[in-house]
Amino acid sequence: MSLIADRPGPGAARPYRFPQVLRRSIAGGQVVAAHLPGQNLAVAVLLLDAGAGREPVGSEGLGGVLAKALEEGTAQRDATAYALAIEALGTELVTGLDWDSFQASVQVPVERLGAAVELLAEAVRTPKLDPEDVRRVRDDEATALRMDWANPGPRADAVLRADLFGADNRWGRPMYGDPGSVAGLDAEDVTVFHSEWFIRPGTLVVAGDLDRIDLDALAAAAFAGTAGGPVDRGSAIEVPLRGDRRIILVDRPGSVQSTLRLGHSAPHRAHPDHVPISLAGTVLGGAFTSRLNHLIREVRGYTYGIRGEFASSRRFGRFGVSSGVQTAVTAPALVESVGEIARTQAGGVTEDELAVARSWRAGQLSVELQSPRAIAGALTTLVVHDLPDDYHARLRESLLAADVAQVSAAAASYLHPESLTLVVEGDAAVIRDDLVATGLGDVIDHPGSS
Repeated sequence: MSLIADRPGPGAARPYRFPQVLRRSIAGGQVVAAHLPGQNLAVAVLLLDAGAGREPVGSEGLGGVLAKALEEGTAQRDATAYALAIEALGTELVTGLDWDSFQASVQVPVERLGAAVELLAEAVRTPKLDPEDVRRVRDDEATALRMDWANPGPRADAVLRADLFGADNRWGRPMYGDPGSVAGLDAEDVTVFHSEWFIRPGTLVVAGDLDRIDLDALAAAAFAGTAGGPVDRGSAIEVPLRGDRRIILVDRPGSVQSTLRLGHSAPHRAHPDHVPISLAGTVLGGAFTSRLNHLIREVRGYTYGIRGEFASSRRFGRFGVSSGVQTAVTAPALVESVGEIARTQAGGVTEDELAVARSWRAGQLSVELQSPRAIAGALTTLVVHDLPDDYHARLRESLLAADVAQVSAAAASYLHPESLTLVVEGDAAVIRDDLVATGLGDVIDHPGSS
């Protein structure tokens, strides 16, 4: 057996073609569809401008509770009857929530799509929302969050978000809420949120063989009984960068590991530099072969893995790094991570690194965007972020055409090591002095530490 000293080079990205996008206004709503000739499966997604960003401050988690409550029956059928009806079509109602949208979808053989969309609309537009059912769902969600927050990570994530965006803003609080915010919801809060945002028409996304699909009939079912025009989607939020770096210490007594969350604000999803920004993030920390993972995992042996990337929504974005390290190496891991970010910001990327990132990202398109559900997901990206219809058709070429100068310029412009907030969740009694000694910034004890 022999060991290979050098990593294999990147292969050529496979050919890729995104289907043509069709947009129509039907029955008071918008339909966005992709034609997949010969495909026997079809996907329909009802996309509503009812994401977590619509929740009032102090009521975080409303959307998640409402999504679960949709499974508890409708005005026409109880939960059992609804489950039997949708299972008889060989599908299930899949719901999802992000900062910008609420999504409900079905995937069925193309000849059953009409019936499936009728059931989807029944659940979304006319849910039963019995107060007793809503309270039970709320309690289940709060319990699940308490279990999740007992682990390292969620608290550090919340502290970083609050510091970057401000806890007084909805986007400065956890997307799915926290155990306290969810437990404090009332059944009426859920009903009101539904009446405000779930009766609007929204957009129906369809991916399938359009020669066998009646879009007019689907739209009539999806938008029946709806009211209200387009809502103000809001402009990009300008989040000022912090003037200096600082460390926020979240105490977790007795912990044998430290959870690291580093970050600063970044551009929103539709920013014209999105492609070079994302490639810079890939080189730095977005892949197993990234600089951060090579240094912190392979060279130093501080962690099983570390990731750093740009994440963005319709109105805001952030650069973030996440990892877990042994308590004893918390300080050096933090120093090395900040140092690698600073080196990338100052020196840019190399052609070899960029070649790997380009090939990987472009190659993902031909692998990931093959199924009707994946195509439907790509269409929702167009709708939510107001991207042109040919965005995905051009994305592969945009990735492969990005050069070292463009990506290095993006690293220089959108990485800000001097403005990082460094959140460390760990045993404060053991690591605090070491963190102070790093000189990376003032060490602030988080008041909510356990």
